[in-house]
Amino acid sequence: MTRIIAIALDDTGLPAPSAEIAQERKVAIFDLLEDNSFVLPPREDRDVPPGPYRLELSIRDRRLVFDVTDEGLGEAGAFHLSLGPFRQVVKDYFQICESYFDAVKTMPPSQIETIDMARRGIHNEGARVLQERLEGKAEVDIDTARRLFTLICVLHFGG
Repeated sequence: MTRIIAIALDDTGLPAPSAEIAQERKVAIFDLLEDNSFVLPPREDRDVPPGPYRLELSIRDRRLVFDVTDEGLGEAGAFHLSLGPFRQVVKDYFQICESYFDAVKTMPPSQIETIDMARRGIHNEGARVLQERLEGKAEVDIDTARRLFTLICVLHFGG
């Protein structure tokens, strides 16, 4: 019950993603729906539906917005996170991804592996930042945070 069963990205007004980014987005959504942990903690001022949840991610007024509904589309919660703490790690992640996609075309496996290790390290850092920013709002495990971070990257850099 403490999981996401549907996810949507509100990418209204964003340019179409590159083929690589579109593929990462599809994989992240598929993997997220296959296995995730998403818990809304109890609130003093209101009851929180136990889940499962539907999640819509968007960027509004320069803030990352999580709109959470329950299975029947009743409001379960909404929270807005500043994009500031994500900016550098998202920028670093996109730069290393470009290097990785270029390396796959021309470099030997040992160099590709080195770049991929760096890419995973930056991705883990982004997931850690997300977990910190969600503290008190939602609890997610590291794998869920990693997949959500991928989707945040897509939204943050406009596709």
